[in-house]
Amino acid sequence: MVKIDGLLAGKRALITGASSGIGAAAARVLCESGASVFLVARRKDELAALAAELTAEGFVADYVAADVARPEEAAAAVARAVESLGGLDAAFNNAGTSTVPAPLHLTDDADFETIMDTNVRGTWNCMKHEIAAMLPAGGAIVNNSSVAGLVTTPAAAPYIASKHAVIGLTKAASSYAAQGIRVNAIAPGTTRSEMMAQWFELNPGLEEELHAMAPLPRTADPAEIARAAAWLLSDQASFVVGATLPVDGGWTAR
Repeated sequence: MVKIDGLLAGKRALITGASSGIGAAAARVLCESGASVFLVARRKDELAALAAELTAEGFVADYVAADVARPEEAAAAVARAVESLGGLDAAFNNAGTSTVPAPLHLTDDADFETIMDTNVRGTWNCMKHEIAAMLPAGGAIVNNSSVAGLVTTPAAAPYIASKHAVIGLTKAASSYAAQGIRVNAIAPGTTRSEMMAQWFELNPGLEEELHAMAPLPRTADPAEIARAAAWLLSDQASFVVGATLPVDGGWTAR
């Protein structure tokens, strides 16, 4: 039985970084909200399994494996989404990466390049083609930043820089509101994901340390972040433009 709450009924949505974590949770949340989804990530097997699972439950889901940090692959992925879904009304640019934090002066240049390429260039690559696809009829885009894009966190310096840049790109694209395209961002706090699990494993006690930094002292479920993105993509957020919504348990309210 397909469960639909109607928030995104009839919307055609692209989700990057959809093979796990927040992206995979968003695929389900958007489907349950009435959207058809097109999933993009580098890991083909995980995408295929998720798309098959959603399709078996009666949802509309398709996918393509692509590295959005590569301009040509991002362009092709958006084109495939438009072809598969028959258009594009919504996009959640969620693909991102990080590295084990180290002092800035000890951080490898290669780590800086990888993080900036995926988090910033990947968002840029996708937005260019998503906006072009949405210009005829309008739409909504949500970019995934982080609390690290708003305040200092224990994350790696390149990650913090990249997430600030995502917010900058979001604000820069607010001018498209006059053409019917709303662009906003979310800033998740500590959220359960493969990346965070690895970080916690390498740093015993870190999860509890991060909990102590927020009024709501726990790790978020990825679906909690995805639901915030779904709302910003919906017509319920019709007057929200260029905003960054913290979904952080109150971290940035301190």
